[in-house]
Amino acid sequence: MEEVKIIRLDEVDSTNNYLRNYHGEEGSRATVVSAAYQTAGRGQGSNVWLSTPGENLLMSIKVYPENLPAARNFVMLEAGALAVRDTLYEFVGGLTIKWPNDILWIDEKISGTLSECTIHGDKVESCILGIGINVRQTDFPEDCPTHPISLRLITGYGYRPDYVLERLIHHLLLWFDKVDSGRLDEIHKKYISYLWRSRYDFHYHFGRYYDDPYKFRDAGGEFEATIEDVRTDGHLVLKRIDGTISEYAFKEVEFIY
Repeated sequence: MEEVKIIRLDEVDSTNNYLRNYHGEEGSRATVVSAAYQTAGRGQGSNVWLSTPGENLLMSIKVYPENLPAARNFVMLEAGALAVRDTLYEFVGGLTIKWPNDILWIDEKISGTLSECTIHGDKVESCILGIGINVRQTDFPEDCPTHPISLRLITGYGYRPDYVLERLIHHLLLWFDKVDSGRLDEIHKKYISYLWRSRYDFHYHFGRYYDDPYKFRDAGGEFEATIEDVRTDGHLVLKRIDGTISEYAFKEVEFIY
């Protein structure tokens, strides 16, 4: 049995869907599927992932965490985001994590991660992480709200998606080892240390620093706040300019650029 089984596809509806329905032989540590093109690529919630065929890395990885409490399943998304950041840091600096799952170069999106965990009792039984990284693409829709960018646009080099995949698997396994060894708080702290627009983000954003309030939107409308924390369950904690503390699950609040 291979340690990491890698399945390469020319086209698929979604790499996460493929792994969810896959019943063949799996790797002893992980099973990976990558595709040159996804016809129905997904992001978190109802988001979609748009990609030019063959130019980007589109992959999913399935693992079976050891003794991971169901209440801490968000750590898998944290581990995935950190692995992507570490991978991209081999090529470029200026990287942060935009809650809950995007990797940004300054203020532009280069990657996103989707986490789907299966719960059995009070433990996480399995987890599939779907990851998209913009590698070689240079043209993106003008009306795209996420301000996408690629490694090629940043560096000028047309890296091979397969090479980026190789480096990503390396970093994913390192972070999954930390999950299995119970170092959940360490992972959470590291995730927060790279959080975009938080007190740890020292980049200069369109004339603002981290301690300036940013605009957000929830069901009640637009408001200004600063990021105070991310809970271990993944909830974002914001402090409004009037001092009120608000806590949000994913899709309950959005950043306004």
